[in-house]
Amino acid sequence: MTLRNALLATAAVVAMSPSLAFAQPISGPYVGIAGGVNILQDSDVTVQNVGRGEAEFDTGWAGFLTLGWGFGNGFRVELEGGYRTNELGALTGPVTAVTGRATGGTQTQWSGMLNALYDMNLGINWLYPYIGVGVGYAQVNWDDVRTANGQRIDGNSGQFAYQGIVGVSVPVGVQGLSLTADYRYFATLDPEFTLAGTNNKVDTENRNHTFTIGLRYAFGGPALPPVLAPAVAAPAPARTYLVFFDFARANLTDRARGTIREAATASRSQQVTRLEVSGHADRVGSDATNMALSRRRADTVAAELVRNGVQRNQIVVNAFGESRPLVPTADNVREAQNRRVEIVLR
Repeated sequence: MTLRNALLATAAVVAMSPSLAFAQPISGPYVGIAGGVNILQDSDVTVQNVGRGEAEFDTGWAGFLTLGWGFGNGFRVELEGGYRTNELGALTGPVTAVTGRATGGTQTQWSGMLNALYDMNLGINWLYPYIGVGVGYAQVNWDDVRTANGQRIDGNSGQFAYQGIVGVSVPVGVQGLSLTADYRYFATLDPEFTLAGTNNKVDTENRNHTFTIGLRYAFGGPALPPVLAPAVAAPAPARTYLVFFDFARANLTDRARGTIREAATASRSQQVTRLEVSGHADRVGSDATNMALSRRRADTVAAELVRNGVQRNQIVVNAFGESRPLVPTADNVREAQNRRVEIVLR
């Protein structure tokens, strides 16, 4: 399998496998610029009516501008304009017409490509690999290529071009801006030139390995996590204390004083802003009698809370008589749990 085929196969497998990749959500338009080195493979040179030799090239340089669009799911497409240039090192081989050390010459390439790419999220928030493929058109130019015996090859050749791309991007701290580094395998159909002074066609090959570093700016930028409002603590549930009274009485027992003291202490430690003190009575006696009795009981408890350090303006006193029994009973039935005051901390 050739390097080109391996690249394209790898790109296709990874792009289609959700177990290998998760999209970096770039959404909207972006632009990029990149530059680096271009390694032009040695290529066969076939001269019509003469024979075959080989061209060797020095390492050159390349530059690219891109304009693209991300779909927010990892996939993006882009238009790429590219330039590559390499000096010819030698023309060698058994062919007399092109044999010998080159005395000069340059291959330059202008290309326009349509690329489809896929950004991957591997769970590393500073490193995002990407892969892609592209097709387009390239203008390949041999300028003043001369052999040791003085023969010259010149001309332009426009050809179908294709490429595979593997790279990584690294966010650099500005929303939407990333540093990129990638490798492109770029090739065209065989360019064709003319041997100067003859009608002989010269067919060559064009296979490139390009390594670049660049910057990419996404105007939409990767989606940022939403800014969450500070969590507001839920209010503490109200706490209730029950103070019980003897039949037809409103005075406090020792046990009742202990309960009130506990409620007063809790009100200070729990940042309570209001204490609701509600008096109740059982159903023995008239409604009016029980209403007055429940009021005296609530007032007694409120006074004891004040003696235990609670501010009087924090206390709200209510009286409900026999209307809200803790244990429902028939009329004129004594029930100890209904002879109470409820202290609710708010």
